[in-house]
Amino acid sequence: MGALHMRLIQFFTTCVIWFCVCPVFAAMQQVTLTVPTMDCATCPVTIKVALMKVPGVKKAVVSYARRTAKVTFDDEKTTVQALTQATDAAGYPSFQAD
Repeated sequence: MGALHMRLIQFFTTCVIWFCVCPVFAAMQQVTLTVPTMDCATCPVTIKVALMKVPGVKKAVVSYARRTAKVTFDDEKTTVQALTQATDAAGYPSFQAD
């Protein structure tokens, strides 16, 4: 095998390892927020949109029946306080249930 071929193999191997290890460094957290003022079936949509606009939020599942929002986020990019501020700014004050 030529030197170029070996370098390409090393490069691609390094890339594969890097992509596999990278998620290990992510600091993903999950929090449940209680949103007691949620009073209609369309409220979850407004709350989810507000939460998804917060940098670092990866997922938001809002339940009208439980009046909760489960949020998955990168704690290096945002905080629980930023999440509660986002729901408050949308007209739905919340607090951490966990």
